[in-house]
Amino acid sequence: MYRWLLCFRYLRTRYIALASIVSVMLGVATLIVVNSVMAGFAAEMHDRLHGLASDILIECHTSGGMPDPDARLKEIREVLGDRVEGASVSVHVPAMLGIEFNGQLITRHVNLVGIDPRTYDTVSQFGQFLLHPDNQSQVTFDLRDEGYAVGREHFPQSGWGYRRQKAQYERLLDEERRRVDTALRQARARAGVVAPTEPADDAEQGPSMAFGVSSDLFSPGDADGPQAFDASRDQFPGIVLGIATCSSRLRDDAGEIRDHYYCRPGDDVRMMFPNAADNPKVVNQKFTVIDLYESGMSEYDSTFAFVRLDQLQEFRGMIDPASGTRSVTTVQLKLVPGADLNEARDALRRRFPPDVYAYNIQTWRDMQGPLLAAVRLETTILNILLFLIIAVAGFGILATFFMIVVEKTRDIGTLKALGASGTGVMSIFLSYGVLLGIVGSGVGTIGGLLFVRHINSIAAVIEKITGQEVFDPTVYYFNSIPTIIDPLTICWVVAGSIAIATTASVLPALRAARMNPVQALRFE
Repeated sequence: MYRWLLCFRYLRTRYIALASIVSVMLGVATLIVVNSVMAGFAAEMHDRLHGLASDILIECHTSGGMPDPDARLKEIREVLGDRVEGASVSVHVPAMLGIEFNGQLITRHVNLVGIDPRTYDTVSQFGQFLLHPDNQSQVTFDLRDEGYAVGREHFPQSGWGYRRQKAQYERLLDEERRRVDTALRQARARAGVVAPTEPADDAEQGPSMAFGVSSDLFSPGDADGPQAFDASRDQFPGIVLGIATCSSRLRDDAGEIRDHYYCRPGDDVRMMFPNAADNPKVVNQKFTVIDLYESGMSEYDSTFAFVRLDQLQEFRGMIDPASGTRSVTTVQLKLVPGADLNEARDALRRRFPPDVYAYNIQTWRDMQGPLLAAVRLETTILNILLFLIIAVAGFGILATFFMIVVEKTRDIGTLKALGASGTGVMSIFLSYGVLLGIVGSGVGTIGGLLFVRHINSIAAVIEKITGQEVFDPTVYYFNSIPTIIDPLTICWVVAGSIAIATTASVLPALRAARMNPVQALRFE
């Protein structure tokens, strides 16, 4: 009992012990905050990456794609059995996106994906990243009337209402242009001036000429022809664009974050992509934007565009004219929860060996391996560096205890003279180290948890004081800083801190235990 009484007495009366407690406390609190934030970011990234990609992806590298995907799916189900929860096929093709904006042509390189709306949501969380609530439950690739981006500020008018207004404006603009051209011709005729050869009708050049864009790219050369198409009531095949392919996020003069859109649901865009023939030719096809896709991952939002699978197969010529068999380039699989993805991948690789089939079979973790490995490495290095802070606190405890042993030499001699054993004297200092570790870790844990709980409020205060944002929303697509508190992480942080504090007290405790009582009593 006397050992603990002495420990509490030293803890209350020694201000130098407070410095050791503060060091341990700061180290523990910092480790908890950093691990919680890193775990939050990692979980958010995992959810988004896994939501965008299916569990297993089978890609065919041949130009014509994978013929008869139904037969391939049947073989896959025979290999994996009841582990397959969902399956979908798609077509991936590199494409060039063209957008008319204020008389300019904006081009973007994108990955055009043809998907089956009925099955694609069974292998990914595609729907939840769309802006229109109805498309989130089931995308139809038909333009909606209104209701895009509910609750989102500054989102421009979209849908059929916007499309009709734009079509009416372009119609009036074309009529005014024809009226002006007619008046100029009549004036030249009255003046006896021979006018240069002009197009027979400006309308034949297409509405893109109103924007000053070459008609070679944006001429309305679609199947029904320009005379049969009315933009106020008709749409081209629907397309879903990644939000970063048609917008930019900038800060305005007032410091507010604004999204500037080059096109929106209701606008028409042009896609150019190769067909699936042995001698590829460029397919030039116009689409109507029916929704935007925002996952928060710039790699996807800035490079992906989605259309209906059957339409893309027709445009690329991926339908056998004799048998009507369609081809695809990708098969995506969703496995039941708890299934071993690596085992399923290896089983498929054995069934479709790479020396026979030009297939690339990967899990979603294989596809994002470098990114996931970088996050794990960063977390590990941060934990090592932050544990060094607690190690520094441990050296402070070591120096403090040596000072206490020297200062209490006569007291140690008295205790031994009264019958205290070397083990008993040693346990005093070990208990003191354990007590410092427990108090420091306990206070640090409480402080770290409180910091994590109010981290967004604290970040707002820091931003006001420094005038700089902790997380720039033009870079990080998060409404708040994500955090996850892992009890197991807290346990090993606390246990490691107590272990460091206890280890730091071993050498001073051994010195005190080995002290000769006679020499200790003579110590001045």
